[in-house]
Amino acid sequence: MGAAQEIPAARSAWAFELGPVPGAAEVRVCVLTGYGLNCEAETAAGFRMAGATAEIVHTGALLEAGASALDGVHILAFVGGFSFGDHIASGRVLANRMRFRMADALARFVDDGGHVIGVCNGFQTIAKLGLLPSLGRTPGGPLAPQQVSIVDNDRLGYRDAWVRLRVATDSPCAFTRGASGAPLDVPARHGEGKIVFGDPAAREHAIRSGLVPLQYVDAAGAVTEDWPANPNGSLGGAAALCDATGRVFGVMPHPEAFLYPQNHPDSTGRRAAGDDRRWGDGLGILASGVRSVLGEWT
Repeated sequence: MGAAQEIPAARSAWAFELGPVPGAAEVRVCVLTGYGLNCEAETAAGFRMAGATAEIVHTGALLEAGASALDGVHILAFVGGFSFGDHIASGRVLANRMRFRMADALARFVDDGGHVIGVCNGFQTIAKLGLLPSLGRTPGGPLAPQQVSIVDNDRLGYRDAWVRLRVATDSPCAFTRGASGAPLDVPARHGEGKIVFGDPAAREHAIRSGLVPLQYVDAAGAVTEDWPANPNGSLGGAAALCDATGRVFGVMPHPEAFLYPQNHPDSTGRRAAGDDRRWGDGLGILASGVRSVLGEWT
């Protein structure tokens, strides 16, 4: 993991108090697992720490049940890992399965107000599925075609280190709307994390529309495309995307891996500096999504 001295203590990245959200027990979260995914336990734990009701569901069971599997679900979580071994390309096989068997159900889920979060491999999957950034899609219509991909890091190889992110407080993203404006520290671990658009004009539109809610920044807080602060070389430091509704969100770093202060590589130094937070700042992304379901950001 990244060196502790590179990530000093900072004020909370969230304007709200982390922990259980009042009324959140009614928020149902479906956390997918299976086929090489491996972050379901901590993702479900994070949503439960935010007070939501989270159920881990095998992706095969979801596909077998079809649209009925989403009945009563408010948040669908595509987790990190290596779905189908990342054969062909990361997330490609899972995205194809989902598109051919559940495309209409997923489109209706989003149109009906459902929230979707994809972390790392989950982001790679929903990007290839067309759920992100979904530019030009008409509500009630089919899923958008694939418009972005997540490709090999500029510096080839798997990079496992903590990163610092700038939160765009003007983004419509439901999962970052509760940001305070302070930077967010989270672990990142991927070999294919560079966000690329098939159409440069689409990329510019996404930027102008606030659909890049998180960007990698260097030690001085400046947005960067340079390694190692930016582990993959994404243009404009892009670390995440959302759709125009703000309810579909994909992020390469792992917020679910920073649920407790002790997860941070400089937790001891932070405590010595008087930082007495009970929760890790990564929890805020999950909690912000729960708050959105409850109508806090409308």
